[in-house]
Amino acid sequence: MASVNEPRTTFIQIGQQTSAQANPDFRGLIAAGDLPAALELARGQIQRGAQIIDVNVDDDGPDPEHAMARFLRAVASEPDIARVPVMIDSARWSVVESGLKCVQGRAIVRSIGFQHGEQQLLAAAHKIRRYGAAVVVVARDEQGSADTVERKVAICGRAYDLLTQNAGFDPEDIIFDPDVHPSELAFIEATWQIKEWLPGTSVLADAAEVSLRFPAPRLPRTIRAAAQSVFLEHAIAAGLDMGIVALDELTPYEEIGAELRARVEDAVLERRPDAVARLDEFAASVGE
Repeated sequence: MASVNEPRTTFIQIGQQTSAQANPDFRGLIAAGDLPAALELARGQIQRGAQIIDVNVDDDGPDPEHAMARFLRAVASEPDIARVPVMIDSARWSVVESGLKCVQGRAIVRSIGFQHGEQQLLAAAHKIRRYGAAVVVVARDEQGSADTVERKVAICGRAYDLLTQNAGFDPEDIIFDPDVHPSELAFIEATWQIKEWLPGTSVLADAAEVSLRFPAPRLPRTIRAAAQSVFLEHAIAAGLDMGIVALDELTPYEEIGAELRARVEDAVLERRPDAVARLDEFAASVGE
């Protein structure tokens, strides 16, 4: 199984710099209509290794449909950016569709789930398939986000059956996000099971979110980077196919200091009850 620190033959890195949810700079550029600078963010993350770009223009803007279409039309005019697939990221179908109409090649839509019921998921799936796009299904249902391995796997299995049997999806066009919250270990264990029981599908992680459950209000960058890399190391071994990553914070696993790596692994893999407290203690002793 390939490691996040080996050549990317199987694991796919998804850049988050063109997501208004993850990057305030991109949000500001989209709001200001500064397409050249926004395109430079896209270009820069591809140069740093992103093989897919996640595009989110913020649904709360004054005209997100126009903003999505305008940015993706600009992307299509730049061959060095348009050569990588786009993941259209929005909770609003009108924004997703405005992007699907403009994107070159096959797109990925992030994401759908059961939080508004089975019929709404199916309706969205049928629309996405008409555009020939792949889809990300997040492990959420009518009761909220899946908080255990069992619920994560059950929700993904339920979606698999609906998408393949009722919406005409090939398994290769289905990407599951078991959700790293509230437990990275549960995500890793769910990944093993999804890859075994739902063959042909892919698993995605929002790895940039991994460090957010730790209690320190502002974790030093070294610890955020270690948390992301440690999680990816173990998740890829479990079969993780792709991840949304903070490329500027992707520290090679082998380069993480022994003490920090041990403390982060204790927390990510839940190896001791005081693991998060010990990591918080370590965070207080180091600088940014």
